[in-house]
Amino acid sequence: MPLSIGNAPCSWGVEFADDPRNPGWQEVLDEAAAAGYGGLELGPIGYMPEDPAVLGKSLAERRLSLIGGVIFRPFHDPQKWNEVQGASRRTCEALKAHGAKHLVLIDSIAASRAPTAGRPHEAERMNDAEWRGFIERIHSIARMGTEDYGLTVALHAHAAGFMEFEDELERALAEIDAALLSVCLDTGHCLYAGFDPVAFYRRHAARVSYIHFKDVDPRVKAQVVEERIGFYDACARGLFCNLGRGAVDFEAMRDALAENGFDGWATVEQDCDPAGNTKPLEDARANLDYLRSIGLAA
Repeated sequence: MPLSIGNAPCSWGVEFADDPRNPGWQEVLDEAAAAGYGGLELGPIGYMPEDPAVLGKSLAERRLSLIGGVIFRPFHDPQKWNEVQGASRRTCEALKAHGAKHLVLIDSIAASRAPTAGRPHEAERMNDAEWRGFIERIHSIARMGTEDYGLTVALHAHAAGFMEFEDELERALAEIDAALLSVCLDTGHCLYAGFDPVAFYRRHAARVSYIHFKDVDPRVKAQVVEERIGFYDACARGLFCNLGRGAVDFEAMRDALAENGFDGWATVEQDCDPAGNTKPLEDARANLDYLRSIGLAA
């Protein structure tokens, strides 16, 4: 059951469009294609050209499809709502222009949650009023993506945001209609938050529209959780290792996907420090080779 496998600019360390340490966008396209991938995510809006003619030509030359894009913004902060809406609209426009399907919503890192990433029993939780506003903002962007642009919108749990832990994700799914919001299951962030991605997938298979394949070095995870290390410093320490070398049971994930007939895109993400001692092209090749070795990629 080989899947369509893509990669994402975060595997080259691209988290923010204006980070001066970022590699050039054409370099990322070149290396994704050279590593054997058929698709790529957009990355943070503003990183790749927003002129469809420019980006479309560059993708076509490398035989790459644009898979989707991520809104990694502070949904938890009502004061930043205009920022969230603006980035969402621009991302939707870019995805629609290239026929991409997947819009992924991620609550970005919150200062009050960063020290308790991976610690569900210690983390600050929203009160009822804060949660209602939070869910309303997610619901609004889900409607925008689905109804205005015809995209498949998925919620992604992420370390150090207010949508990190299993109970938070379950609550959101219970409160937003499945016709508007599905799940982007990130295998690495599930483990970081302390829950089993395979068990979660088996429970919610019908609602998982998109997969992020990420692996976690259990030794580094234990260190960063114990020392309360920030997410980006954890990435720089090598929290996310090559697929198959960490704690994620990808063979069990493969079996669960096959049993439930999943046939969509899965995107490799190996978040790293853009200025760190990393080799994204080599890692991208190794990750695809691993997925091929267990039958998840052709």
